[in-house]
Amino acid sequence: MPRDYTVTRIRSEYLEMPGLRLTVEQAQRLCGVERTQCKAVLDALVEEKFLCVKVNGAYARATEGEVPRPFPAKSELRPRDVGDPFTRAERAIAK
Repeated sequence: MPRDYTVTRIRSEYLEMPGLRLTVEQAQRLCGVERTQCKAVLDALVEEKFLCVKVNGAYARATEGEVPRPFPAKSELRPRDVGDPFTRAERAIAK
């Protein structure tokens, strides 16, 4: 499995579940990757200060607050014109 995919997968698991704490073995099973690759990715995320290692060896988010994202998760939606039953996307598909 490509390393970039594994980094993205592990990062998103920690973002989705605040308070998540995983050992290397647990993260390996969760993501379905070999142990050496999983440990390397977890350690890289520690170097980025996204994760930290707890006393018991579990990896946890370094901060439980908001993590800045490179792109907004959602775009701003404008209210639909009440008289128009279709969105712009629906009209574009219909063309």
